[in-house]
Amino acid sequence: MATTTVADHLLARLREWGVEKVFGYPGDGINGLMAAWGRAGNEPQFVQSRHEEMSAFQAVGYAKFTGRVGVCAATSGPGAVHLLNGLYDAKLDHVPVVAIVGQTNRSAMGGSYQQEVDLLSLYKDVAGDYVQVVTVPEQLPNVLDRAIRVAMAERTPTALIVHADVQELEYSPPAHAFKMVPSSLGVSLPSIAADAEAVARAAEVLNAGRKVAILAGAGARSAATELRQVADLLGAGVAKALLGKDVLPDDLPYVTGSIGLLGTRPSYELMNGCDTLLTVGSSFPYTQFMPELDQARGVQIDIDPKLIGMRYPYEVNLVGDAASTLRALIPLLERKDDRGWRETVEGNVRRWRKTVAEEAMVDADPINPMRLFHELSERLPDDAIVVADSGSAANWYARNLSFRDGVRGSLSGTLATMGPGVPYGIGAKFGHPGRPVIVFEGDGAMQMNGMAELLTIRHYWEQWEDPRLVVAILHNNDLNQVTWEMRAMQGAPKFTESQTLPECDYAAFAAGNGLNAIKVEEPGQIAPAWEAALAADRPTVLDVLVDPDIPPIPPHATFEQAKDTAKAMAKGDEDRRGVVQKGLKVKMRELLPHRSGR
Repeated sequence: MATTTVADHLLARLREWGVEKVFGYPGDGINGLMAAWGRAGNEPQFVQSRHEEMSAFQAVGYAKFTGRVGVCAATSGPGAVHLLNGLYDAKLDHVPVVAIVGQTNRSAMGGSYQQEVDLLSLYKDVAGDYVQVVTVPEQLPNVLDRAIRVAMAERTPTALIVHADVQELEYSPPAHAFKMVPSSLGVSLPSIAADAEAVARAAEVLNAGRKVAILAGAGARSAATELRQVADLLGAGVAKALLGKDVLPDDLPYVTGSIGLLGTRPSYELMNGCDTLLTVGSSFPYTQFMPELDQARGVQIDIDPKLIGMRYPYEVNLVGDAASTLRALIPLLERKDDRGWRETVEGNVRRWRKTVAEEAMVDADPINPMRLFHELSERLPDDAIVVADSGSAANWYARNLSFRDGVRGSLSGTLATMGPGVPYGIGAKFGHPGRPVIVFEGDGAMQMNGMAELLTIRHYWEQWEDPRLVVAILHNNDLNQVTWEMRAMQGAPKFTESQTLPECDYAAFAAGNGLNAIKVEEPGQIAPAWEAALAADRPTVLDVLVDPDIPPIPPHATFEQAKDTAKAMAKGDEDRRGVVQKGLKVKMRELLPHRSGR
């Protein structure tokens, strides 16, 4: 009978937990695992990225869009280091991911050996809730089981470090003996209900309010039905944190869209005008976009007692699952007969929708990036998954893309790192191979790592039931978000040496690697390009030449502020003429409908 190694048992244990995919990259620090994968017939499937950071991002994307634990694997030393950025993305967005990493042989530890890195210290912060080293076979099941359970319970990354020589040892289970720790599979997490007396106090606060605003985050995703009921009873408007964009559909008349620097004007107006704030499943950090600190009474609902009560001086802080807490709250809420506030919110939303449609059609050279998102909104499949990378793509994703019920979407929220767009899309496809996935990618992020991951897409796409994975590249040869941040925050003109990107023919690169590729050079080509990509029999790259001078003006900026900022930053800026002209055109579309009352 063949010997079962520690590596064999590790993979078997993952299978018992229902893990189907492990996103990783090989190396001699996990050679024992690679050999075990060969013996196991590639179950769970090893998904090979082009870089370990991408493996971590793929695991995060998989976890975000499936609700399951994402698993990634990397070798010792540099492989473990490379995972860190993706794992920090998981940590800051509260996503369950388990990292399995190799380590040099036990006999070499402390000897300044090749690839010897103090991984416990390295991972102490990113996987601080649970990171352990496996040094003997009997330790394995408990450590792996706990890593999975902690990741699920705390919604955080955890890490398992396995010495290379330990991977190849014969596996023996923990015995019924002193200093042995047996383990078991599975976990059923409870639905945590908030304290009944606190729920009653929250109802009193909300019933007393005349102008209620709701801020919904990713933690409210499982409570969409209850959130609608509460919004209806209270006559409230609902703004969404960026990670909560898919919590409620944008076609509900009282949904004001995203909040914050990337947000909408009706969300800004909602927060400015409300007298009561209900925050559900969100730790949105930018207080300046919330009501003045003495303006509104507040109630917060969050499942994590460590995060409750932050960001605003809430009067009642309810710790509990969003859906069960809202269900407990609903019978205590009084329906507001005066719908004047709701009518104001809905009127603001109608005007904004007209405004963003007009902004998307502002002339540009050659293409207004807002139009790329606007044209997709009308064609977005009902079951689509949408990903945006960090940068200017996140601006237009937040403001100009309208989600219907059933559409999912996400990005790197709190870390706001460049580069997760394409690997998120790959993770989403492995989690939902029957759904179309659309990725919006700036050309900076594309050059950083997206191009390499197109090779991963080419390698795996034929395994997916629905082959549609569309990567839309905002091609402007500029690190555009940073360019605008320098102008707005530093009062500095564009620093060409740091901001200008080398020219690249992304469509040619994609076509040369067997993917469908469409170059979009004129506004009239956008709609046909989307239709072709969404009907294609393979993944598609849209290489869209967009104008870098279209400004991502925040919703609180007045016309005069926009004008003055444009004048100030244009001194010495190589794009000054286009920036001033187009900035004023866009801002006028936002303000004129409000003046006319349309």
